[in-house]
Amino acid sequence: MKVTIENKKGLNKDLKVFIDKKTISTYMNDKYEEIKKNVVIKGFRPGKVPNDILKKQFGKAIFGEVLDKVLKETTTKALDENKIKPAGQPKIDLKTYGEDKDLEYIISVTEFPKVEIESIENIKFDEYNVTIESKETDKRIKEIAKNQKNFVDVDPAKVANEGDLVVFDYKATVNGKEFKGSEGKNTQLEIGKDLFIKGFDKQLVKAKKDETINVEVNLPENFPEKEVTGKKAVFVCKITAVKKPKEVIIDDEFAKNLGAKDLIDLKKLISKQINDEYKNSLNTLSKNQILKELEKFKVEEIPGNLVEEEVKILTQGMKEDEIKNKKKEFEKTAKKRIKVGLILNEFGEKNNVKVEEHEIQAEVQKQLRMMPGQENIVREFYEKNPSALASLRGNIYEEKIINLIKSKAKSSKKNITKDEAVKILKEANAHYHSHDHSNEESYHKKNQSKSKSDQPKKTKSRTLKSEKTKKS
Repeated sequence: MKVTIENKKGLNKDLKVFIDKKTISTYMNDKYEEIKKNVVIKGFRPGKVPNDILKKQFGKAIFGEVLDKVLKETTTKALDENKIKPAGQPKIDLKTYGEDKDLEYIISVTEFPKVEIESIENIKFDEYNVTIESKETDKRIKEIAKNQKNFVDVDPAKVANEGDLVVFDYKATVNGKEFKGSEGKNTQLEIGKDLFIKGFDKQLVKAKKDETINVEVNLPENFPEKEVTGKKAVFVCKITAVKKPKEVIIDDEFAKNLGAKDLIDLKKLISKQINDEYKNSLNTLSKNQILKELEKFKVEEIPGNLVEEEVKILTQGMKEDEIKNKKKEFEKTAKKRIKVGLILNEFGEKNNVKVEEHEIQAEVQKQLRMMPGQENIVREFYEKNPSALASLRGNIYEEKIINLIKSKAKSSKKNITKDEAVKILKEANAHYHSHDHSNEESYHKKNQSKSKSDQPKKTKSRTLKSEKTKKS
């Protein structure tokens, strides 16, 4: 194989690849030897069919397979030997080819630009630590207690009012006829919440134990039995209990019911919970500061093909005239996002940042825990959507790079109160909505990995190529 570089224009290169017909013939003969083991042709024993017979019957199809294999192998080798990392899929232009001919073709490729990352250690960002005062913890615990109402039985003569709990059995009919699911036992409704069927619980106001009350409601559109949705139903309710809310005492027993060892332990857990809530948001601010600093770094040229792809992503769902009017604005945004993505990529590769399979699975498990009762839906979603897993991999990859940058860059550590955290986040949010924030959302993962086993699908963010630079 002979490779020559021609028509070099910036990041665009044409590579002329020449492979002599003797090499092509070797590939063809190897393929003939491979298929003759399974080919059955009348008059010939298995495995003994001459190549010229195979050529006559299958030559065109076999050459197509061989040509595809040769192009893949030699394109990869040509790019590798010339240390070219393609930004996007290279284009192949066949010049001469045929079973008994030399193969000559042109690889048109746009390569990734050189990226300067030496200054990353000089990046400055704010790192926050939120101090949660005891009053904040106590306030949160009181809110929890308020929502953990403890209802107790009252004198049967007492009637139900707003905030009380009514327990009842019911039988329902539509036009005098029962329907599937028309009976219920030990149903509990807190009056005033209106959580059952709209307008149902207010008809139980003044109800007493052992009383029977007819409740009339229109069954909603989302009612499970579709044949009765939208129709008026009569619920005959036998009241079995009326309970009044009792103030929850915040003590060790209350704490144990919430999974803590005691009240002191609960306060520690709640304090950490509040701290984590603010820490996650403040970490996002720190990350955005780093991304803004990366915009100032030098990248010799932004690949035009990546800009085009990114503009398409930015303008998805928009009308053509709107895209046309704001084309320069979109291109500017795309270049900024790509630039930062290239810098993150380079830093990740230089520091051998990788995403392990167990890290992806750990993130999936985390999401499963966040959606109790819907675990199977989440699990099935990732099983059926490889692009979703690829996006997850990209998020983890970027987060690891950002955390590594944080460990090397110059942080300004700030201890703040919860009120100060609220103020900082409010100001940041106002700034976000009044300025160009195109880069504050990640632009990653489109080419996060170039290996066939690792290749993620296109997503809507920064171009992070991969944990390693792999050749197409």
